Amino acid sequence: MPTKIRLQRRGKRGQPFYHIVIADGRAPRDGKFIEKIGTYNPLTRPAEIDIDFNQAINWLGKGAEPTDTVRAILSYKGVLFKSHLLKGVEKGAMTAEQAEIKFQAWLQEKEAKISGKKKEFELSVKDARKKLHENEIKLNESKAQAVAKKRAEVAAAQHAAAVHAEEAPVVETIVEPAVEPAVPVASEEPKQE
Repeated sequence: MPTKIRLQRRGKRGQPFYHIVIADGRAPRDGKFIEKIGTYNPLTRPAEIDIDFNQAINWLGKGAEPTDTVRAILSYKGVLFKSHLLKGVEKGAMTAEQAEIKFQAWLQEKEAKISGKKKEFELSVKDARKKLHENEIKLNESKAQAVAKKRAEVAAAQHAAAVHAEEAPVVETIVEPAVEPAVPVASEEPKQE
């Protein structure tokens, strides 16, 4: 029975969350599994990975094959490196203490890289927000200038109209009473019978 270390999808549509499981290679992706050894959340920055280190090394030692994505996750967390060092101890290339010292040095270096990436990401987010805020301020200022210019034009037009109205000579217009045209009056004659 070929065992695989692979991801099992959970979560809602558009919000994936994965369990890292040991499963039979013939089982469906979200089907039966032998053991759950961790979780993986790709939505956080950086991705949140929680894994049982010892169980992962144990299953790798038994011959379980990780999928490509799980291999990248195990490599990122140092499981593959630790497994490699333990194989060196079994072959007699180094002692367990030397292997542990190498692994701890690698782990500290990895933590420094991760914290550097987190700080860099936080700074980039702050810079992006700052630029967005500055652009918004510039946009608001340009809108305020346009509104002020338009109001100044309207005020100037109203002032010009008021000045023109004061300067214009007053022309008196004489309105003559309208004369109605004379209507011929029919003479009243007695009617003949």
